[in-house]
Amino acid sequence: MRVVVTGGAGFLGSHLCSALLDRGAQVVCVDNLVTGANDNVAALFARDGFSFLHHDLSEYLYVAGDVDAVLHFASPASPRDYLELPIQTLKVGSRGTHNMLGLAKEKGACFFLASTSEVYGDPAEHPQPETYWGHVNPVGPRGVYDEAKRFAEAMTMAYHRVHGIDVRIARIFNTFGPFMRASDGRVVSTFLAQALEGKPITVFGDGSQTRSFCYVDDEVAGLLALLDSTYAAPVNIGNPDEFTVLELARQVIEVTGSSSEIVYEPLPVDDPKQRRPDITLARTLLGWEPKVPLREGLARTAEWLRSRLGTGGG
Repeated sequence: MRVVVTGGAGFLGSHLCSALLDRGAQVVCVDNLVTGANDNVAALFARDGFSFLHHDLSEYLYVAGDVDAVLHFASPASPRDYLELPIQTLKVGSRGTHNMLGLAKEKGACFFLASTSEVYGDPAEHPQPETYWGHVNPVGPRGVYDEAKRFAEAMTMAYHRVHGIDVRIARIFNTFGPFMRASDGRVVSTFLAQALEGKPITVFGDGSQTRSFCYVDDEVAGLLALLDSTYAAPVNIGNPDEFTVLELARQVIEVTGSSSEIVYEPLPVDDPKQRRPDITLARTLLGWEPKVPLREGLARTAEWLRSRLGTGGG
């Protein structure tokens, strides 16, 4: 199997490239390195079947030879990144998706879209099943990511219906683990970095908003299970265990042994009050559910991040 993975040098994409190589696939990793990094895939260059293309997917991409699957994971994916790169986020979700669907069509390949729980916005239905259409502010600051992914889903299904392309759509919920950037603005990486450096942990609002956190090994297993299926509609891939942000902060302090205090800052605009996947479909269709508890995943991620930060903790 020969696959193209866009955003393959990013946090999640790099883990996916590694897992695909483990399965014996040839992997063409495509990334413009705006939020990805060569360090994330440095170890993969020595492996048979891995190649790298530096490319901006808002422009046409030519890939020589046969391709069995196109996995489109390219996009700024943390609030800090897509708020700093709003136009690039919209372009990779629209033009980038269009270009990669064109590649899949040309090659007769399966197209796999990395969508997001952000399509649900600040949900009025809880937990969120795939049948929920979402509650999104299209003109708010977060709307650039939400609407880029909603458009990408619509484009994917249009190509499926009109051109008969074999497609998969994964709605990915909060994922964490090694290779996250300490400065990417995601809540887990931010809290861990602050705790390891002995800085105050910044909780937005009163910390009562909830999130569901999936360790990256579980997430990748779910994504591969979906790829191996024949299901051509959105599937939630995330951890249904729900925690408040304040609970997360306290667990991070315990896991790292940090002396950091918790401080509170104003809640960002359109920040979702709650987020939790209904994974009934993933369980029944794919036989998948996450296995790594939050505390264990935090400990693994803290160990990796500590080596990157060069600190002994707080």
